[in-house]
Amino acid sequence: METEVVSTIKDLPKGVVFNAYPDSIGRNLADIVSMLKRPEFEDVFSLFYILPTIFNSDLDRGFSIIDYDLNDELVSREDLQQLHELNVMFKFDLVLNHLSVGSPQFQDLLKHGDESEYKDFFIDWNKFWGPHGELSSDGYVIPNEAHLEKLFMRKPGLPILNIHFPDGTDRPYWNTFYQEVVYHEVTAHDLLHTLGIEELTHDDAEHIAAILNGILNAKRDLSELELGEFSHHKDDIVSLVEQNRKYLGQMDLNAQSKAVWDFYDETLKKLRDHGGKLVRLDAFAYLHKEPGEANFFNKPGTWEYLDRLKQIARKYELILLPEIHSEYGNGLHEEVAAKGFPIYDFFFPGLVIHALERGTNRHLLQWIGEILEKNIKTINMLGCHDGIPVLDLRGKEHNGESREGLLIEEEIDALVDEIMDRGGRVKNLYGPDGKKISYYQVNATFFSALGEDERKLRLARAIQMFMPGIPQVWYLDLFAGKNDYAAADKGGAAGHKEINRTTLTNSDIEQGLSRIVVRDQLELIRLRNKSPAFDGELEIHESDEYILHMSWRNNDCIATLYADLQGCGFSVTHKGGGCDEYITSYR
Repeated sequence: METEVVSTIKDLPKGVVFNAYPDSIGRNLADIVSMLKRPEFEDVFSLFYILPTIFNSDLDRGFSIIDYDLNDELVSREDLQQLHELNVMFKFDLVLNHLSVGSPQFQDLLKHGDESEYKDFFIDWNKFWGPHGELSSDGYVIPNEAHLEKLFMRKPGLPILNIHFPDGTDRPYWNTFYQEVVYHEVTAHDLLHTLGIEELTHDDAEHIAAILNGILNAKRDLSELELGEFSHHKDDIVSLVEQNRKYLGQMDLNAQSKAVWDFYDETLKKLRDHGGKLVRLDAFAYLHKEPGEANFFNKPGTWEYLDRLKQIARKYELILLPEIHSEYGNGLHEEVAAKGFPIYDFFFPGLVIHALERGTNRHLLQWIGEILEKNIKTINMLGCHDGIPVLDLRGKEHNGESREGLLIEEEIDALVDEIMDRGGRVKNLYGPDGKKISYYQVNATFFSALGEDERKLRLARAIQMFMPGIPQVWYLDLFAGKNDYAAADKGGAAGHKEINRTTLTNSDIEQGLSRIVVRDQLELIRLRNKSPAFDGELEIHESDEYILHMSWRNNDCIATLYADLQGCGFSVTHKGGGCDEYITSYR
């Protein structure tokens, strides 16, 4: 007995996606172009997801966008043109929820304050929450408890950044993700010449500067500044310090502002002009905000925003790919897919690790069956620039009803423990009180997550190439990259992510291409990218639980995977479709 279900992805591009930063290999995008021109990469990739350091950005490895012009330190128009000549299409990011404090819009707000044309481009926290909370002694509104307990947090504490306005006031603005405020030390020269305080001697200025810098270095509040006989100059001195305050951060956009939607329109056009075909909507679920809602996938507001974005994208012939991390039990992946959007298959990486570690096809086949039955269009991956999702596999209890996860809690915990034992790092989520409420993802290279077992990596890649949807390949996985502990240790607050972002030199590529595990992956990817079988129907063959047996059939062209999940050996058979017929076994 065998089950046959039809999988269709007619409105999506065909082929396999390569995924990297512009400088993940060598020094810049030109080095990646040179690699992709090599004969070993002929017919291997049809798309390239170029991560957002392709644009001008200042932190979070590109996801804090200054503007969507090309970063000429890493990318040139000629690079993009050469990729087009290789018949490679592009996938780009649009970071919907936020922009960098370095963006022209936010810099204009800092310079002009209430007179800025971008005054409402970002979210004034106190204006947003004013009638729904109480003003604290620190000058920001604390939302009422009923509202506060619903807020979905990405970091401890309230998601605000205090901004110093030209009129001397500090105002909190909504800042869901990263922030940093840097005060530059003040010198005696600054006090004597910039402020022009004639009564100060040089010794006086040195003394005041030492007191002031002591407070700044201790990260204490400037209100604690005590100047004794010079206290009548305190306001001028504090103003001088504030003028030199520097910010880093990703400031949330105000989707109630027409100017923000004009910006989205301009940006999507720009991405089209850069050669984009697919646009990943990063952090879209945080965009819609309303008092009393969770500020994460608020309904129906999020749907209204997505529909509005889809209308703009249609004008520029772009396909939008909303990026959503949520528990399987929430069913958000189904809702997004039902609205006609392709989704990221964040369930697949954990499921394939579980299948290989436990030698069972059960959970993986459950998910494949659901994809096919509900015609969910997906982009899947093993590793990526972020972590290996684990939260996504969980079930959910809501309004007294529960929905099972793709794995049960004990299985997920065991999966996390295994990856952590192999050197992985963890990212957590927080509640409004700053307490950890959940792990979010595990950061590791996929190869290290598999215990650096080449047989498992090879089989994981084969399974991915036979999955429904569009496969996306992280550059470091392709070259069997190992956890980079040194990079993770020195990476600061987001260092856990650097464990899987090692830059490969051109010499690393030469050495990698001599490895069997790399060459075998290229062969499997080329088959998926080139064979017409994968434009047809997927058949799941009945088998023992430790066997994964699947075939893609398109008229006379058939590609078949027969895999032993316990021993990690497998064979791939291909025939018809104008291609060479062969059986390849991997042991």
